Amino acid sequence: MADSRTLSQPPAGGTPTVLVIGGGASGNAVTILLRRAGIAVDLIEARPDWNATTGSGITLQGNALRVLRELGVWEQVKASGYAFGSLGVTTPDGTVLFVAEDIQTGGEDLPATLGMQRPQLQQILIDTVHASGAGVRLGITAEALEQDADGVSVRFSDGSEGRYDLVIGADGVNSATRAAIGITDKPEPTGMAIWRIAAPRPESVTRTDLAYGGPAYIAGYCPTSENTIYAYVVEGCRDRASIDRATYADEMRRLAQSYGGVWPEITEHITDPKKVNYTWFDRLLVEDSWHRGRVVLIGDAAHCCPPTMAQGAAMSLEDALVLAELLSGAVADGRDWDDELLQAYHDRRIPRVRTVVEASMQIGQWQLDGVRDADMAGLVGRTMNLLKERP
Repeated sequence: MADSRTLSQPPAGGTPTVLVIGGGASGNAVTILLRRAGIAVDLIEARPDWNATTGSGITLQGNALRVLRELGVWEQVKASGYAFGSLGVTTPDGTVLFVAEDIQTGGEDLPATLGMQRPQLQQILIDTVHASGAGVRLGITAEALEQDADGVSVRFSDGSEGRYDLVIGADGVNSATRAAIGITDKPEPTGMAIWRIAAPRPESVTRTDLAYGGPAYIAGYCPTSENTIYAYVVEGCRDRASIDRATYADEMRRLAQSYGGVWPEITEHITDPKKVNYTWFDRLLVEDSWHRGRVVLIGDAAHCCPPTMAQGAAMSLEDALVLAELLSGAVADGRDWDDELLQAYHDRRIPRVRTVVEASMQIGQWQLDGVRDADMAGLVGRTMNLLKERP
C-alpha cells in the first residue's frame, strides 16, 4: 500500500525540485539535508513497508555517527544503540588473543563505534524524513526517465508523472536508476557470504569480538543495545537457490555451534529461520562519473563493498552529506545544478570511497586466501586515520 501523502508539486518562485529514488540510508539522509536547505524533495520507495522491519544489526563507525549528528538524529541514535571503543580478536574456542582500541573517525566527541538494530535506525530516519515535509510515496518505482536541458520527466509505476530539476538514484546495489541512465557497472560477488541474526545480549558482550578460523572465515557479534546483539558467521558463497529458506536456522546453527566463548549462549537463540538472513558479499565501484545529465547516483547504487571494515553505511551517508552540501551551496549562490557541479561531487568522493572499497576487498581476499601474516591491523589503521578527515 502506498503512503497516503502525494508527491509535492514544484513550488512557485523557482525553488529547485528533486526526486529521490530509494528510501535507504543515503536516500533518507539526502532528503533530510535538502529539505533543511529549503529544496523541494519527493522520495519514492519500492517497498511498501519502507524497509522498516528489514535487517538485524548495523555497526556504525564514528564517521557515520558524524553524519547522523549533522542530520540531527544523534541523540536518538545514541539512546537506541550501544557505543563502544574496542575490538576483540579471539580463537574459535573463545580465547581472547588481543583487544585493539578503535580509532575515533568521527572526532573525539563521538564514540569510535556504535552498534544498533538496523530497523531502529531506519525508523529514526523515516520519522525525520516525514518531519522534514518531503513528499513520500511507498510501493512506487520510477518506470521511465526522460531528460532534456531543463530537467527530468518521470513516469511512475502507478501511472502518475512528475517533473524535476534533478533525480537522485539511491536505490541500492541493484539500482534500476543506474541501468536506466546507461551506467553498465554491476555488482560482482566477492566469494564470501554471511549469515546474520539478532539475539539477546549476553552480559559479557560489551564490544565486537571476531573469531577467525573454525568452519567459517569469521564468527562475530556486535552489541546493538543494552538488551540485543547481532551475530554473524561468514563463509564461502553457496548457491542461494540450493538452500531451503526453511533450513536457514539449521545452517547458521551448524556453523555457530563450533565456536566457544559466548557462542553457545547465542546459538540457543538461532531457532527461527525467518529471523536468519543470508546474503552474499558484493563489490561495486563505478569509477567514471556517477551522473548522466540530471540524474545522479549515491550510496550503494554507485559503490558497495564487503562489511569487513563496517564502512558501507558510512560511505552512503557521506555521499548524501557531500551531495546535499554542493546542491544547497549552489542554490544559495545562485548557481545552476550543472555537469560541473555533479562531476565535482564524484571527484570529491571517489578517492575516499575507492580507498575503503579496496581496503575492504583486500581484507576479505586475505581471508579467502588463508594469508596468516597479512598486515591487517596496518591497513585498517591507515584507512581509519584517513576517514578522520571530513568528507
